[in-house]
Amino acid sequence: MSTKNLLVELFVEELPPKALNKLGEAFSGVLFETLKLQGLVADSSAVTAYASPRRLAVHATNILAVAPDKTSTQKLMPVSVGLDASGNATPALIKRLNGMGLDESAVKNLTKQADGKNEALFLDVMQKGVSLKDGVQSALNEAIAKLPIPKVMTYQLADGWSSVNFVRPAHSLVALHGDEVVAVTALGLNAGNATQGHRFEAAVSPVVLKSADTYAAQLKTEGAVIASFAERRAEIVSQLNAAAAKQNLKPIEDEALLDEVTALVERPNVLLGQFEEIYLEVPQECLILTMKANQKYFPLLDANGKLTNKFLIVSNINPADASAVIGGNERVVRPRLADAKFFFDQDRKKTLESRLEGLNKVVYHNKLGSQGERNQRVVKIAAEIAKQLGDASFVSKVEKAARLSKTDLVTDMVGEFPELQGIMGRYYAQHEGLDDDVAFAIEDHYKPRFAGDTLPRSLVGVCVALADKLETLVGLFSIGEKPTGDKDPFGLRRQALGVIRMLIDSKLPIQFNALIQMALSQFNGDNSAAQAVQEFSLDRLAVNLKEQGASPQEVDAVLALNPQLLSEIPQRLSAVRAFSSLDQAPALAAANKRVGNILKKVEGEVKAEVNTNLLQEPAEIALNAALSNVKLEADTLFESGDYTASLKSLAALKAPVDAFFDNVMVNADDPALKTNRLGLLATLHQAMNRVADLSKLAS
Repeated sequence: MSTKNLLVELFVEELPPKALNKLGEAFSGVLFETLKLQGLVADSSAVTAYASPRRLAVHATNILAVAPDKTSTQKLMPVSVGLDASGNATPALIKRLNGMGLDESAVKNLTKQADGKNEALFLDVMQKGVSLKDGVQSALNEAIAKLPIPKVMTYQLADGWSSVNFVRPAHSLVALHGDEVVAVTALGLNAGNATQGHRFEAAVSPVVLKSADTYAAQLKTEGAVIASFAERRAEIVSQLNAAAAKQNLKPIEDEALLDEVTALVERPNVLLGQFEEIYLEVPQECLILTMKANQKYFPLLDANGKLTNKFLIVSNINPADASAVIGGNERVVRPRLADAKFFFDQDRKKTLESRLEGLNKVVYHNKLGSQGERNQRVVKIAAEIAKQLGDASFVSKVEKAARLSKTDLVTDMVGEFPELQGIMGRYYAQHEGLDDDVAFAIEDHYKPRFAGDTLPRSLVGVCVALADKLETLVGLFSIGEKPTGDKDPFGLRRQALGVIRMLIDSKLPIQFNALIQMALSQFNGDNSAAQAVQEFSLDRLAVNLKEQGASPQEVDAVLALNPQLLSEIPQRLSAVRAFSSLDQAPALAAANKRVGNILKKVEGEVKAEVNTNLLQEPAEIALNAALSNVKLEADTLFESGDYTASLKSLAALKAPVDAFFDNVMVNADDPALKTNRLGLLATLHQAMNRVADLSKLAS
């Protein structure tokens, strides 16, 4: 069956730049998959998505003009309903056949098949393949309906009466199968073969497409548009690097900015601009942020990563003389930089300490008070953490950093650029001559801000960051503000992972529950809040460890013991992984699970004690002897921190444990014997589960 390539394009007004790539992928993906479901796509078909500021398009190869007919088996009704006692068709069956366009002669083609406990009548029906027009119409409708539109617009159509909802007003529709127009409609538009190119630089208007396959080439040559998002992005990267190399500089790396600029231009043209060097007195983070966020420029850095007074502009036009474009952009950016310099100069006239009072006027949460009250809680928590990790001088640094950590929130610079919180606090602290440990802790106490972010640079910063995140977690949990489902408005999952990462990666010797209780003492919450925070945090840790490649059984085995020193978890996990590779591991894990189940069924406490005088059976005597030796070795290795060797030493118990369960009756008639054997099992259970709950490894 012959095939041709298909092109579908919606030409619209400027699409939201941050959503463009996602819209293009969704439009092409849904349209192609819907065609495939209808049988119009050949096995060798491939799809290409196009997305520019004013168009969404899809090119699909090897699309059939008509889908092949196919046979499907349809269930009609139970045999008892469709046939009478003589095997003849009932009126109900005839009515059903008539409804399908068939007469009574079709009864001979029916088959009986089992349908649960009964039999049913089935009929093989030939379904005519869908036509290209109907298939594309259905696929186009589906693609439009399923677009992940950030915000829908309602606009009137040309008739002045009708209105439609779409991401932006649509102006034309193209649908070509080879060089033939497919007569479909969408958003009040009839499909044709003409589209529009660049607003100012197109060689012809409209661009009349010769075929589906000439789309990208004609848009580039006649329309001055690079239709492919990926190709346009690569062109921008190439031009940015080339322009920067001529200055012996490099453009700042920012994938999100690159995506956004790619979605703003149809024909990129990179130009070089510059500003007065006096503005370089302002912290480079401020200048970079204002150039990226407000103007979509790419600042240029020197070989040391220091900002220069040059930047790159990605223009959408390519005039013979670009001086007017460059000059215009330089004039636009100058007031932005001047504002940043003004804010920086004004902020430095006041000390951070003098801004503490201003925090009392900033609301943190209506149930938890102001930022000033929150700041006081963070200081107390940070000081308690610091006392466990350092001397009086260290505690003093932590207290000072914690006290000043939020003061930059009431500066002009952070008021204008909230993204600079912490960063500006560090600059202002350094301007005042404060200790670098204190200054960097002010910046770093927000870290880690996201998965993969760096940790605070110093232990002072770690203490303040821990206090800040614990105050947030415990405080919000204490007033019932817990994440639910996919809703986490306060970012508590991120905060919990931040606490966990710092405890583990910084190898802090602090009990996790003690930390939570320390934070809870600053609130009126009860112990249920502390328990909820601990469970929530360990759940996040479990998910994170599994995402990093640890098996669910290994993670569950380690976390089942509710370890309080989180810094030990990587060692415990590594030990469990090494133990799992032993030949004896499956049998020992199964035995451990069996022992646990036996002990759970016993009423009252079972003491891990053994009276050797009551040992009668050779197997229990042998197990006790082996356990005495192995437990001593395993405990010694455990106390020394060698968890892997401690677990591996348990391998020697496999044979005596197997023999015990094969030859000894635990629930003996003699109460003393039973108690002693339970004590032996409790001792075994205790020895096996110091590093992890090995029963979790049992299949």
